[in-house]
Amino acid sequence: MTLRNTLTLILNGGWTAEAEVSRNSGKACLKAAREEGWNAELLEVDRSLPEHLIALKPARVFNALHGQMGEDGNIQGLLNLMDIPYTHSGLLASSIAMDKPATKHALGHLGIVFPDDIDFRIEDDRIIPDSGGAVVVKPRNDGSSIGVVIARGADHIPAVTFWPDDTALMVEPYIPGRELTVAVLEGEPLTVTEITQDRAFYDYEAKYSSGGSSHQLPADIPADIFDCCMEWAHLAHQHLGCRGVSRSDFRWDHEAGQVYMLEINTQPGMTATSLVPEQAAYCGIPMNELVTRLLEAAQCD
Repeated sequence: MTLRNTLTLILNGGWTAEAEVSRNSGKACLKAAREEGWNAELLEVDRSLPEHLIALKPARVFNALHGQMGEDGNIQGLLNLMDIPYTHSGLLASSIAMDKPATKHALGHLGIVFPDDIDFRIEDDRIIPDSGGAVVVKPRNDGSSIGVVIARGADHIPAVTFWPDDTALMVEPYIPGRELTVAVLEGEPLTVTEITQDRAFYDYEAKYSSGGSSHQLPADIPADIFDCCMEWAHLAHQHLGCRGVSRSDFRWDHEAGQVYMLEINTQPGMTATSLVPEQAAYCGIPMNELVTRLLEAAQCD
């Protein structure tokens, strides 16, 4: 039996805030895998996942989950224990990359510049930063820009009840400028995309709604800024030990002449409007080949 004839399960869905985006990624990857001859099936993830995996006995898993649980090392640890090879990064890289302060701590010594963390306190359900000016308040371990708030100052920050209970929050200074991103496939950065939209920032709707944003690739930016983003994305992927594909997001404050790395995503979107398939296609790698390459590289830690 050839590799493609054995059962491949595409994990998608789940119960987190990014479940619907994951389902869209899963459907796109299922179509691509089947067109390339893989015996692939979708599996909606629930809390009975171990029982499903025992019953189905997949030869490998394509991890199309996004956000907590699928991207933070939990699924990776389960698949390691069950000895089922899977796509994308392993447990350690996934858990560090999902936690934004941990990412800063792990990569800051490499010369990569991140926005500073701003200390804050909570009084009467209000978030009070230890710094004035515009700030960004966001969950420290969610993706897809879920729960991200840009506030002109402390008086404009919502009450903590705006976020779900037990959400771990962080505060950073707001970085004005242009939104840039770089995908890294199998250790090689692909290109730089500039993202533009009419909203205040690249939020959930801009990312996943048709026409919600415009992508220019390669980005029309100075060569030194382009090279900086490519180098930092490569360094982040390499030093965290990422596998398969990752995507690093940046903010370029062109007036100050400074690039900031915002985060690295170890489970980037694979939907019709997603940045990674778009960059891969620009580099001559169509969606079907991208999914096949990820499946062929599937492994456990």
